[in-house]
Amino acid sequence: MAAEFAPKVIFEHDGVFIHPSAEDGEQDLLISGSLRILDKDAEMVVEFRPLEDAVDPSNMLCAGKDSSSVVEWVQSPQERNQHLESQQSYETEWDMVNAVSFKKKPCPNGDGSLNHSHERSRWAFSVSISDLRSITVKDEGWTFLILQLKESSTPLPPLHFHQGGSREFLDNLRRFALLTESADDGSCLLVSTPNKALSQSFENLLEDNLGVIHKFRQDPYVATLGSFSKVTNYIYDALRGAEEQQQRPPEEVAELLGEVIPGLEINQQEEPGFEVITRTDLGQRPQVSRWEPLSAEDWTNQLDAEGRVLDVAHVKHAVFKGGLCHAVRKEVWKCLLGYSPWSSTLEERKLLQRNKTDEYFRMKLQWKSVSEEQERRNSRLRDYRSLIEKDVNRTDRTNRFYEGIDNPGLALLHDILMTYCMYDFDLGYVQGMSDLLSPILYVMENEVDAFWCFVSVMDQMHQNFEEQMQGMKTQLIQLGTLLRLLDPTFWNYLEVQESGYLYFCFRWLLIRFKREFSFQDVLRLWEVLWTGLPCQNFHLLVCCAILDSEKQKIMEENFGFNEILKHINELSMKLDIEEILQKAEGLFLQMKSCKDLPRSVNTILGLQEQCRESDSSDSGSAVAHRPADRREACSNGHTGHSSQ
Repeated sequence: MAAEFAPKVIFEHDGVFIHPSAEDGEQDLLISGSLRILDKDAEMVVEFRPLEDAVDPSNMLCAGKDSSSVVEWVQSPQERNQHLESQQSYETEWDMVNAVSFKKKPCPNGDGSLNHSHERSRWAFSVSISDLRSITVKDEGWTFLILQLKESSTPLPPLHFHQGGSREFLDNLRRFALLTESADDGSCLLVSTPNKALSQSFENLLEDNLGVIHKFRQDPYVATLGSFSKVTNYIYDALRGAEEQQQRPPEEVAELLGEVIPGLEINQQEEPGFEVITRTDLGQRPQVSRWEPLSAEDWTNQLDAEGRVLDVAHVKHAVFKGGLCHAVRKEVWKCLLGYSPWSSTLEERKLLQRNKTDEYFRMKLQWKSVSEEQERRNSRLRDYRSLIEKDVNRTDRTNRFYEGIDNPGLALLHDILMTYCMYDFDLGYVQGMSDLLSPILYVMENEVDAFWCFVSVMDQMHQNFEEQMQGMKTQLIQLGTLLRLLDPTFWNYLEVQESGYLYFCFRWLLIRFKREFSFQDVLRLWEVLWTGLPCQNFHLLVCCAILDSEKQKIMEENFGFNEILKHINELSMKLDIEEILQKAEGLFLQMKSCKDLPRSVNTILGLQEQCRESDSSDSGSAVAHRPADRREACSNGHTGHSSQ
């Protein structure tokens, strides 16, 4: 089918071969070509195009698996001693890493257009993914795939991946179709595609014209973050479009959306091991006040002569109640995130930073030293780089730290994210990680420190970005459990409106409210959450606090499924961080004081141990740990809130 627009290349891998048989009369040749997945005006297509010249197999080396090499940069003792005193000078020892350059792979047909010189080749083929019945995976020292069509008993010619890439092809295919193992043959993957009507409505929404519903099937985190800042709005528009096209009732739309994140059906039942929550009298919600940010003077007073933190509990409590003055964020964040141990001295922290600098730049050298030829054979690295470059160019560009052309902040974002791919290559880069790194780099103003703090954050949130999304499923289920306890009436309303899956909270949880609050408010919120106080999963109570503020409007105006999605999405940048934190703490204290708190809620908030502690310890710390009520501005000119 001819497309109105030039096809867009979603996946491309060169060096895929067809082995002609004796019947074809070309058994002495290998047909080398390029395998691509294309978006042809919202139709996803698998295409094979041979190269002009066939390959003589006698001159070809076939590898069973890919391999790579790493060049290690070793410093001499003289070099180390020369720069030991200055961290800035020390980092210049690694300047050679940045000097190792490479050319970006050119895109000969940037518009995705086909090379028509091969159009009539007898070995070329182009098939819609929706027409595939199955894919059989075989191994003969290398992997080859056999694609079977639904309407034909004759399979397409087997595709041989002598240079690797079969796994990446299947991974990309899973973004647009569900591949399930056949019960009769473990090597056979059955291909099924999602509901076309709903998919079509999604496909017009994202910048790269990829269907959200397709992408959610295999890469839900990528789908959510592909055009991330408006994901809930996209879902709203898509569902509205589906309803307008086919007049779908809300319950059917909700059922379709239930397929977006497989496994959340458990939300309508009960998670195994969790008891059914009956109505519980939580009592009165206590009034809570917020403090002024921890000042530079307060922080200095908490350090001994060698730089150790004297009272860690005091500092954490002060940060939870008021956040930090920006002047001390750089040092305190390192401690909150576990990069700098609270008990370490100033000299120990300097030594740690030098060691971490070595470790960081060795990893950075791994991808900096990859040649263009190596990268051509590593589709995963190419994909990571492509996603990172795309995300970096649109991350916080209104912030002065990242605005303008050729901004050095953007270059650091790019390099840190690429290095993280070397640190955790299994996870690599997932769209949206740049949102988590951006505030950290802004505060640290140092490539190495930002990287290791980012590693700590990703250690906490790793499951959010994993393919199975277990972290997201668990959090949405737990959030539903808390809402049922805190406000059964509102929860029942959401259930009636087919909103019990809480999809509208997905973006909040995935990147910790990064797109919901202003940049400065995100800094305040994250440092509060990193204290681990007053309970585990406090971020879920932040969600509850936001919903508590909006429930009256939602219920009074009788918002339905679509209106709830739209309303929640439009709260972005309109929320008061201090008011939300105040309410979230009040919700915690209200539940903690309840003697009949359900076991499931105790588990979610981690209150089992806290319940065994004496109340006097908690009340005493609340008074003893409160710093003086200051009104002066911090050194960066920002004055904290003091909500009553």
